[in-house]
Amino acid sequence: MAALGREAAARAVPGQVFALVGDLGAGKTHWTKGLADGLGFAGEVTSPTFSLAHEYRGGRLPVFHFDFYRIETADELFGMGWDEYLDEGGVIVAEWADKFPEVLPPDTRWYHFHLLADGSREITAG
Repeated sequence: MAALGREAAARAVPGQVFALVGDLGAGKTHWTKGLADGLGFAGEVTSPTFSLAHEYRGGRLPVFHFDFYRIETADELFGMGWDEYLDEGGVIVAEWADKFPEVLPPDTRWYHFHLLADGSREITAG
């Protein structure tokens, strides 16, 4: 998963939004770790499940990592400054993005993470 995130980082541009969808344990946060690493962030990347958002700065582009799982409404998301993050010129990663697809820009890159019966993981784009 991390290697796939690093591949996405190589093509990431300012303002890029990645929407990640998949069950718990499917690899969304590991993919994000690879993305942040690929963008040059040297620190620890963790799931923002309880804090709702993390910022990773110091690389080629800042990464703003959101977890929509515990957010109840789009208004709550905007109260956190969602629209300001969209304007900041970094890369946004939104886990559980299918909860609020209406707040995502039209050019958002969607990735669906699947945990397979044999324990392996698969990502589909689209």
